[in-house]
Amino acid sequence: MSDSVRYEAAGDVAIIHLDDGKANALSPNVLAAINSALDQAEEAGNAVVLTGRPDRFSAGFDLSVMREGGPAAAQAMVTDGGRLALRIARFPAPVVAASTGHALAMGAVLLAAADTRIGAAGAYKIGFNEVAISMTTPIFLVEMARQRMPIREFYRGTVQAHIYDPEGAVEAGLYDEVVAPDQVLARATAVAEQLGQLPRGAYVGTRAVVRGAGLDHIEATLEADMAATFPAS
Repeated sequence: MSDSVRYEAAGDVAIIHLDDGKANALSPNVLAAINSALDQAEEAGNAVVLTGRPDRFSAGFDLSVMREGGPAAAQAMVTDGGRLALRIARFPAPVVAASTGHALAMGAVLLAAADTRIGAAGAYKIGFNEVAISMTTPIFLVEMARQRMPIREFYRGTVQAHIYDPEGAVEAGLYDEVVAPDQVLARATAVAEQLGQLPRGAYVGTRAVVRGAGLDHIEATLEADMAATFPAS
């Protein structure tokens, strides 16, 4: 597991901590480490809390990989990010995001993938900034956003790259509630414990009915979309 990712067992909840001391960029190693932590949680049968460091949930993909590794490295990393979002959305237990600060780009995708999102109050930015930095949004981002954002915000939040503050993120469907920063993890853990007490088969099965068609579309289009987004030079 990466030094940036730590697994903590807290009763019936698995807490996955992201902390690289900086922006919590999602590099290939970090994505692999999150998957490893999810493996542990799945084996234990626990609900999951995914949390960040103070002031940072995640600023998204590690752009240095894109700059230095070229199209092949970028394609592999972003594809792995799409697969991680799918895994979270289909995880066989509830997943709660404890967003401790800024959550941008792929960081916001992880929010859309999770079942419940608890955000920190403060001067934080939440949303999809891809268009603003000259990137076409991938299908998996758009479909994850479509499932969680009300129609009045979906277009503004994706095509128009609108960035929300925490209270605005609640209205936009990217957060479910906002609490004081020092209460985010405790609240998210309490929610995960509560959700984890629901009949698991019914919970996961109903989530699959609600989200399944969109997730299946992401899975069916992921490889081709990434190849088109990052063509070989």
